[in-house]
Amino acid sequence: MASSSNSSEIRVPIFNGENFDLWMIKMRTMFISHELWSYVDEGYTVPEIENMSIAQKLELKKKIKKDAKALGILQNSVSEEIFPRISNEETTKAAWDVLLLEFKGSEKVRVVKLQYLRRDFEYTRMNETELLNDYSTRLTDIVNQMKTYGESITEKRVVQKIFMSLNRKYDAIIYIIEETRDMETLGVQDVMGTLRLLMRG
Repeated sequence: MASSSNSSEIRVPIFNGENFDLWMIKMRTMFISHELWSYVDEGYTVPEIENMSIAQKLELKKKIKKDAKALGILQNSVSEEIFPRISNEETTKAAWDVLLLEFKGSEKVRVVKLQYLRRDFEYTRMNETELLNDYSTRLTDIVNQMKTYGESITEKRVVQKIFMSLNRKYDAIIYIIEETRDMETLGVQDVMGTLRLLMRG
C-alpha cells in the first residue's frame, strides 16, 4: 500500500503483525522526513474555539490537515488484517498508541522486556566457533532492540562490550587498537572494520 502527497508517492513499509519494532523504526524515520513525527508522538491540542483568533484558526486548520496526512500514511502502512484496530481513531497519535499498546505492550511490559535485553547484553559472549560477522550481527540486534525500548546506550559502551566479549584469539588485535586509537571517540563500525582488516592480514 502507499499514499500520495503533493502528487508524489510515499512508499511505506507494511505492518502485518510481525516485527513491530523494526516497522516502528522505519515509520518514525519516514514521519520525521515529512516533518510529521510530532503528530504521531505528541499529537496536538485544540484550543477553545470561542476564544480563537483568526491566526489561531488558520494554525489549527494547518495542524488538522497535517495530522490527517500523517494518519493517512499510518493507515496505508498496515495490512488489511491490522487496519480495523485503528479504523475508528481520528488522530494519528490515537491510532499509533493503539498499535503501541497491542504490539509493543504497556510501559510495565516494556520495562520488563528491557530488563531481559540488558541481561542478554551483559552476558552475551562470542562463541568459540562463531564468525566475527555473525557475532557482530547478534550483538547489534540486541543493542537495537534495547534502543527501541528506550535504552540510551553509547557507542563507547558497545565498543567496551565488544572488547570484553570476543574470543581470546582477538586479544592481540584488541591490544593494538587500544594502544593506537582514541577510545573516547572510537565507533562500533570502526572497531569491526579494523578487526576484520587485521584478521585478514
